[in-house]
Amino acid sequence: MNTVTLLQPPRIGIGDGCVRQCVEVFAERGVARVLLVSTSPVLAELGELLEVMQHAGMQVVRAQPVDTEPTIGTFESVLRTARAEKVGGVLAIGGGSALDVGKLVAALMLAAQDVRDVFGIELLRGRAVLLVCVPTTAGTGSEVSPNAILLDEQERIKKGVISRHLVPDAAFLDAELTRSVPPHVTAATGFDALTHCIEAYANRAAHPALDHLALEGIRLISAYLARAVRDGNDLEARGRLLLGSFYGGLCLGPVNTAAVHALAYPLGGRFGVAHGVSNAVLLPHVLRFNLPSAPERYAAIARALGVSPSATPLATAERGLERIEALARECGIPQRLATLGVPREALHEMARAAMTVTRLLKNNPRPVTEADAVAIYEAAY
Repeated sequence: MNTVTLLQPPRIGIGDGCVRQCVEVFAERGVARVLLVSTSPVLAELGELLEVMQHAGMQVVRAQPVDTEPTIGTFESVLRTARAEKVGGVLAIGGGSALDVGKLVAALMLAAQDVRDVFGIELLRGRAVLLVCVPTTAGTGSEVSPNAILLDEQERIKKGVISRHLVPDAAFLDAELTRSVPPHVTAATGFDALTHCIEAYANRAAHPALDHLALEGIRLISAYLARAVRDGNDLEARGRLLLGSFYGGLCLGPVNTAAVHALAYPLGGRFGVAHGVSNAVLLPHVLRFNLPSAPERYAAIARALGVSPSATPLATAERGLERIEALARECGIPQRLATLGVPREALHEMARAAMTVTRLLKNNPRPVTEADAVAIYEAAY
């Protein structure tokens, strides 16, 4: 059995209305000034929470909204605000973009390190600022993961910081905060979470301690995603999706993702395609490439997706890919790179960029060459 290290916030609240508990966390640590990192739509709905925090004697400093997938420049702007305001804690409420920025601000606010120096694995020296994360989308699992992703504007590629110091002090999963997420965002973030779970289970670093979480995440997301896309007020579906995303987030530190994410990064970095959409378009094609290397694993994934077993593991796994494609259609997610405005002549450049994401490619069940990456892009085109 390979060795894994399980990291998660010491306090995790799950349930409708649990976001109010974040006030207790800051109060217990004596934090009087809190930086709020969020998005414009979410900020408009936090009036009650902000009143509770102010009633508890806390000053809330609002950072600029993180309304797009964050760049290094976005992060540096929020970091300047945090340092100028001398906050003692960070409350990140939003999708993965807001959470990732908040996590990095908390880690680097009092540090001498530059964010460009900590891209990679375990390069952060520590974190001295209290950090609380609250997801408003069921997607990245960032509220419990040691990962944070930024777009390097100059190199036009997404880069990751992976460190135990990015695991928050507390996380709260409140499905009520996800009700207003638009259908297309619900679909995209749901596929991001589904991809986390699938890639964590079919992974060179997969581990029995996490396999059950990954499979349960697949089961929940596949069963409830279309419901949440159809009706954003379906609180049962929202809550189950949030749990599925949470399970995927717990897998990100010990196991992480693989080739789907590596090949998805250039789509976001070069063409601004939403990360979840990139994953959804590439997922069946990468998995089809991988099937011969781990048919039993992909058959188990197919069963978690709700597919009945066929005569062989490979046949079951193939039906799982059909289920993934059908779910994407049901949720209104584009199926081809061409419909996303990606020019065919860019595929080779994208493949070269994807091959630099070695921290993820090394996890893939089947080795991926640059030629393989081009072929996968072509299949998805």
